[in-house]
Amino acid sequence: MIELSVVIPIHNEADSLEPLYRELTEALERWGHAYEVLVVDDGSTDESFGILSRLQAADPRWRIIRFRRNFGQTAAFSAGFAHARGRVVVTSDGDLQNDPRDIGPMVERLERGPWDIVCGWRKDRKDSFLSRLLPSMLANRLISWATGVRLHDYGCSLKAFRAEVVKPLKLYGEMHRFLPAIASEQGVTIDEMVVHHRARRFGRSKYGISRTIRVILDLLTVKFLLSYSTRPLQIFGLIGLMMGSVGAVITGYLAWVRLLGEQSIANRPLLLFGILLVFTGVQLVTLGLLAELQSRTYHESQNKSTYIIREIREHVAPGSHELHRV
Repeated sequence: MIELSVVIPIHNEADSLEPLYRELTEALERWGHAYEVLVVDDGSTDESFGILSRLQAADPRWRIIRFRRNFGQTAAFSAGFAHARGRVVVTSDGDLQNDPRDIGPMVERLERGPWDIVCGWRKDRKDSFLSRLLPSMLANRLISWATGVRLHDYGCSLKAFRAEVVKPLKLYGEMHRFLPAIASEQGVTIDEMVVHHRARRFGRSKYGISRTIRVILDLLTVKFLLSYSTRPLQIFGLIGLMMGSVGAVITGYLAWVRLLGEQSIANRPLLLFGILLVFTGVQLVTLGLLAELQSRTYHESQNKSTYIIREIREHVAPGSHELHRV
């Protein structure tokens, strides 16, 4: 039985692949358990696939998934999870900045403790402060605050998961960096481990400040899915009622001024603002009701439960109990 699946997405990493193979093979053979490596070629246009084909022909423990075009790192991780056969799934980058020697201790930490996920923490990062470290620090604090899952380093790709936790996850957009937060919906336990981080040896980083906006938008999606996916009316309705109430107060005040004070209100911008708030509030409450219907259709059409069971203990016979793990 395969104990470990290592999922590595790559895009135009031809120079890194052979050193990556040597380091991974050395580290995992020293670890001493059955493993497989799934490399997802995310539409590379250089020699990456040719090199991967040669490596896979020489070592059947390597499996290659090739995309028709560049779909992004999240899609690559998703494909790797779907095809992984190990009890534990580890994710890593293909640019040699993650140290393969950290994989064994990370898996052992996962299996020793009550953890479902162990996340890497690049405590001593070898990156530029202004362009990489500072945005990462701010993003980690924002994500931890918004999701309630507090980690020092959401951006570290080196993570270990129990397969039953990660395989059911549906990922879209740039959500691979939010994997621990998304999995937290299942009630998982999460630990963090300091890992080594190395300077990039080949090529240029494909990440930059330009991705910040996409990360923020995906964070809003994750926050909504975690907090309101089964009760959308509570977010849309709350905002709608607040706006509608303010609008009702404004229009009520203007009506009082017009009827009792006999002042003209037709040319007052406050009147338009009050009407706008009332109509927007009604629309948001209506949107919340429609979202409630859609949420129920989503869960019921897929037979998707709104809860997750960890285990069931049942009385079988006098003096004995049976435990079912789900």
